[in-house]
Amino acid sequence: MSKPNYTGIYNMVSQENFEEYLAALDVNYALRKVVCILKPSKHIEHDVNSGKMTIKTVTTFRFSWLTHFQTKELNWDGDKLVCVQRGEKEGRGWTHWLEGNLLHLVRKQGLSRARKTALHIYIIQYPEEYIK
Repeated sequence: MSKPNYTGIYNMVSQENFEEYLAALDVNYALRKVVCILKPSKHIEHDVNSGKMTIKTVTTFRFSWLTHFQTKELNWDGDKLVCVQRGEKEGRGWTHWLEGNLLHLVRKQGLSRARKTALHIYIIQYPEEYIK
């Protein structure tokens, strides 16, 4: 199965359970409130041939980026991009997938019953052909 090309600029259109997810990560109350009102965009450059992908998350306050190749922490599950994050909180990670012009992101934190998830949906603003 060929991997989908994620290249594009996506704007957030909805989010669910994000504040609960941040609380499970021990993010303080004031910061959770600020973060939850932000509407970030995702700027993704994906070279399907090499596997290299750069994901920039941009808001009016700051941006962060992740550049990766295929690693043990980041892999494909069919056409979904799955990341298992290592660090202070066990069971943390995220999954991206495309449905039409929507980019879905599910963030997970915790194991079993204590698991908290957040869903973000982005709509494509500029598809691949406008970025190059």
